[in-house]
Amino acid sequence: MAENNFIDYVKICCRSGAGGKGLTHFHRDKLTAKGGPDGGDGGRGGHIILRGDKQQWTLLHLKYRKHIIAGDGVNGGSSNKSGAYGLDDYLPVPLGTVARDAETGKILFEITKEGEEKILTPGGRGGLGNQHFKSAARQNPQHSQPGEPGLEQWVVLELKVLADVGLVGFPNAGKSTLLSVISEAKPKIADYAFTTLVPNLGVVAYRDFKSFIMADIPGIIEGAHEGRGLGLRFLRHIERNSILLFLIPADADDIAKEYAILLNEIEQFNPQLALKQRILAISKSDLIDAEIKADVLKKLPDIPCVFISSLTGLGIQEMKDLLWETMNRQ
Repeated sequence: MAENNFIDYVKICCRSGAGGKGLTHFHRDKLTAKGGPDGGDGGRGGHIILRGDKQQWTLLHLKYRKHIIAGDGVNGGSSNKSGAYGLDDYLPVPLGTVARDAETGKILFEITKEGEEKILTPGGRGGLGNQHFKSAARQNPQHSQPGEPGLEQWVVLELKVLADVGLVGFPNAGKSTLLSVISEAKPKIADYAFTTLVPNLGVVAYRDFKSFIMADIPGIIEGAHEGRGLGLRFLRHIERNSILLFLIPADADDIAKEYAILLNEIEQFNPQLALKQRILAISKSDLIDAEIKADVLKKLPDIPCVFISSLTGLGIQEMKDLLWETMNRQ
């Protein structure tokens, strides 16, 4: 997907339909001069509904559709006939979409399953016809209810990609190269920082025809939680990952320090992320010998670690095994 087509944040104005009016009416025909009340109910106004669609990968289709308007309900008719419901407006969204109130920031709900439907903005109720107000003391009620007006609200939709494993690392750490080697994903790769500007997803094949999904998140820099670099824009995507795979190259000046900086940025953004299972992969390990590896291990924190090389394939299967075992650990 082209980088300028990856839209993971939109703000839209939603206006649901107004409910139809209830009718004040009395039954009349050639045999009945003064029949009882038979005014029908107004129809419900149209809802605005989000529907999970696994074929959608971005919110691009909503970027230029700022105003979403559902249909109004139809007024009630005679002979106790209810008006038709207003036309609902269904918005297909990618799995992992979060709906928030734009004014308060409150999370309304999340869409995480294919075909899942949730009402974003409910339509107004239809008014009751005068048939409902008949009683022993009031045989001919002269009133009915108007329909409720529709709601209008600004809503923010945010996409958080759904993946089993999230790749975390500094810019140019080799995350895109690793993803391209172990999956069919084709992320942009170049020898400069911030090559990756959007999250990339890849399906990683495992033993016995099993697989899992890995997400390459744009590089984090120190101060990302304060908005530096690509800042908060993509940190939210790792909230969905069950495992965080920290990737640090073997030629880094201080591997333990870089890991500590990355972990701190994640914790500052969302302390709950520190509770996720973490694995450290040392990339470009074909450049170092066994003695250096042993020295590196002594300085690392207590975290599962694997030495890998995307160029030679060193440790790749071992890393997959470790990820799979960690994902399925009870």
